[in-house]
Amino acid sequence: MSMNPASCRPCFLYARKSTDVEDKQVLSIEAQLVELREYAARESLQITEEFVEKQSAKIPGRPMFNAMLARIEKGEAQGILAWHPDRLARNSVDGGRLIYLVDREIIKLLKFPQFWFESTPQGKFMLNIPLYQKIRSIFKNQM
Repeated sequence: MSMNPASCRPCFLYARKSTDVEDKQVLSIEAQLVELREYAARESLQITEEFVEKQSAKIPGRPMFNAMLARIEKGEAQGILAWHPDRLARNSVDGGRLIYLVDREIIKLLKFPQFWFESTPQGKFMLNIPLYQKIRSIFKNQM
């Protein structure tokens, strides 16, 4: 019997809904939580804690996000489960921090029901696309 390697790694679940009007089409926090819990069960992921944030990610400094990453750096979890990469970051500081933690193998697992990610050079490149599309649209709207 083969074991899913992701099931051995404790993960944090992160759900975020922005207060920005432009982000209104994203699933509600409750809908994200339902989908993420179902996904975790299907994928045999071990969720150790859920982090929920109601704040825009345009500017660095979200308390729950920063607390979650600090706890990952302390070794309390090895991965993050989020609905989509843009729930994690919409600014270059947070996006760069995520990629840096993946590069250092502090974050060993990023799972999204709406997006494929694998910790390879190609996977990290693909992860940058949804993160930086949001950043680009933010700067475009400010001009």
